[in-house]
Amino acid sequence: MQNGLLSIGKKAGLVLVAATMMLGLAVPAMAASPLFDQAQKDEIGAIVKDYLMQHPEVIRDAMQELDKRQQAAAAETQKSNVAKQADLLFNSKRQVVLGNPDGDVTLVEFFDYNCGYCKRAHADMAKLMDEDKNLRVVLKEFPVLGPGSEEAAQVAVIVNEMAPEKYRAFHDELLLSRGEVNGARALAVAGDVGLDTAAIKARLKEPEIGATINESYTLAQSLGINGTPSYVVKDEVVVGAVGYDTLKGKIESVRACGSTSC
Repeated sequence: MQNGLLSIGKKAGLVLVAATMMLGLAVPAMAASPLFDQAQKDEIGAIVKDYLMQHPEVIRDAMQELDKRQQAAAAETQKSNVAKQADLLFNSKRQVVLGNPDGDVTLVEFFDYNCGYCKRAHADMAKLMDEDKNLRVVLKEFPVLGPGSEEAAQVAVIVNEMAPEKYRAFHDELLLSRGEVNGARALAVAGDVGLDTAAIKARLKEPEIGATINESYTLAQSLGINGTPSYVVKDEVVVGAVGYDTLKGKIESVRACGSTSC
């Protein structure tokens, strides 16, 4: 009778070990522990296999949980990096500031003039700025779609330096341009808003122009941003054209509780 109880106890212990291993809670050294001989290891493996064959949804659930944890870890890393780069991200002397420069919430956008999603998201940004008189918007030139985008960004940097009061008109027209946007198109738009295109062309090789764009590249890399549009609200990085309602909701949450999600 005692031997039978010991056998049952041993079996239960093996099941417990197997379940623990399936949940990812076992210490790696346990698998190599001399407490288990090869027969016991084979039995544990058989229990795991049998359970998974009968309950394959466990694998799906485990993968979903792994993905959830990885996303949470990535979000925490991004929050930490936003905090480290906060001054450069929100207060760089090189950035474009639209809306209310003294607004209580700042929305940062990384964009490219040739980005189709940025063009579609432009209406969302315009609506937010026009409706929310206490919103501060920071634009980061982030030309990632080829030489034409970089040429346009260089012109845009100069426009912001020469006549910041005309930047939004320039930005709106250029971003909504049809076809490929490049340096020539950007200069034409600068002329449309009343700027001296010859003076702009004369400044294109200035080191500060490249430094401004490189600053955006460096920030984007530190935050794990590799596409446009991408946004930063408070300490959250928001990737993609998520739409007016989502951005507005995050802005309102920051006002309500100091976080993008209350």
